[in-house]
Amino acid sequence: MIILKEIKKSFNKLPVLKGINLKINRGEVVTILGPSGSGKTTLLRCLNFLERPEAGIFQMGNIQVDAEKVTKKEILSIRQQTAMVFQHYNLFAHKTVLENVMEGLVVAKKVKKKDAKMVSEQVLAKVGLSDKLHYYPSQLSGGQQQRVGIARALALNPEVILFDEPTSALDPELVGEVLSVIKEIAQEGITMVVVTHEMSFAKEVSDRVLFMDGGVIVEEGTPLEIFLAPKEERTRRFLQRISGESFFTPLKERVN
Repeated sequence: MIILKEIKKSFNKLPVLKGINLKINRGEVVTILGPSGSGKTTLLRCLNFLERPEAGIFQMGNIQVDAEKVTKKEILSIRQQTAMVFQHYNLFAHKTVLENVMEGLVVAKKVKKKDAKMVSEQVLAKVGLSDKLHYYPSQLSGGQQQRVGIARALALNPEVILFDEPTSALDPELVGEVLSVIKEIAQEGITMVVVTHEMSFAKEVSDRVLFMDGGVIVEEGTPLEIFLAPKEERTRRFLQRISGESFFTPLKERVN
């Protein structure tokens, strides 16, 4: 379980997160939507302290910290429970697919190379890359590189996987293969927080959808509530602009 209480973050004195309160349950898939600059990626990065919040209380499992006083040891403990899948893959160009996945196990978790190799081969099979173990990133498509990034996250056996717009750097025809892998992971009960602009994906896999704007969570609810009957005007405008349709009406109006 993750609990955020009044989490705040600024860049150059410009508030980006303005007091975020959020609870994410174990095994829940939460997607975060919003326009550019709304704070969604910053919120995601605060969940494993890639960005350090300036204020607020953060809890992950049995670890609870005050963002103003958090220690390096506490940050390390939080990061050991999370894995991040980045927008631009962040693979080591000079290492093979297998070596890229093994790296975190060997360096961060001190797993023996023999064991790390076995785990890495298993997760690469899960994402459909058993035939690419000895390829280098430059020999892979964007979709294949992102699947390596997902395998690298899975290999760490984290409590939570964080996805930062995992398909936004891909050509349109490659998006489906990555989303398909993420859907399969979601069915396994791993806690996932996904910043995405893929509306159909958010509808299909989410237990809960957050809509952010201006550094705050404007609205949250089930996919049905958010996509069919959003309560907030700002949410309706965003979804209307994305979909090109104007069928969004408040839930109470639909019930009546």
